[in-house]
Amino acid sequence: MKLYSRQHLENSMDYAKAVQMLETGFIAFSQGQVQVPGVQNFNFAQANGDCCVKSAYISGEDCFTVKVSTGFYDNPGKGLDSNNGLMLVLSALTGQPLALLQDEGWLTCLRTALAGQIVASRLAPSEVQCIGILGTGMQARMQLQHLLAVTDCRQVLVWGRRPAELERYRAFAEQLGCQVETTLDAKDVPGKANLIVTTTPSRTALLRSEWIRPGTHITAVGADAPGKQELEPALLARADRLFVDAIEQCSRYGESAHALSAGLIDRGKLLELGQLLSGKVEGRSNDRQITVADLTGVAVQDAQIARCALACCQAV
Repeated sequence: MKLYSRQHLENSMDYAKAVQMLETGFIAFSQGQVQVPGVQNFNFAQANGDCCVKSAYISGEDCFTVKVSTGFYDNPGKGLDSNNGLMLVLSALTGQPLALLQDEGWLTCLRTALAGQIVASRLAPSEVQCIGILGTGMQARMQLQHLLAVTDCRQVLVWGRRPAELERYRAFAEQLGCQVETTLDAKDVPGKANLIVTTTPSRTALLRSEWIRPGTHITAVGADAPGKQELEPALLARADRLFVDAIEQCSRYGESAHALSAGLIDRGKLLELGQLLSGKVEGRSNDRQITVADLTGVAVQDAQIARCALACCQAV
């Protein structure tokens, strides 16, 4: 079994190849070609942390992946990253472990950020006036970094809870060539931004429906476990197009689950990203529509990013 460090994985990764493989994975998932066992979720309230275990196998491939991902949200105050974890790739022919990807959570963050890029490339308005980011952590940084590949906009407004973390985010984004404003009031973000990404572990809604202007696209990635929430349920009811990474999973948790349980939408409103990518359903049709993508993270993303990472490492 091969062991690869985070540094090795970062130095080897082919981002264009990763995007292509993730799109293929989403399509295969929506076509019923992926085995995805139920997600295991752990919550550690005393440490403001959580952990999920996800696994997936795409029919016909020669390997499958098991992923452990942790998020401990007080870690930055201890000088540690919020996210950590690893991925194990095993042979689907013999069951033997092939590689341990000691990515420290980087691959999970990457596949989530690239999913945000994929969604924005299809659903963002034709003219992005300002990019809004809710959150200041690793995922908030990676979402912005990979959005810049699919939009010319370099105006950024970021919301956070702590001024020091906002200033660190400003420095990061300015290094990417962005002009950055910061705010401690989440209401400011939809007032200026029409492409918004929410990346926090919040358990109460941060964005209200009445704040969102026509033509806005929102990608919500923070509500990846039961109890988490970043969007008011009425916002999902108001959305002209509501996309999810997995209908069944998002019906149980994520932003869509809150709107479903409140009786504001029914499952028929949920459209899978794989259907959009394969051309089976329509995305944004005009710049007045409000579009929302509820991304809870599907194990097929882990299988695909792990396969990509392994192939890239072996090619070096």
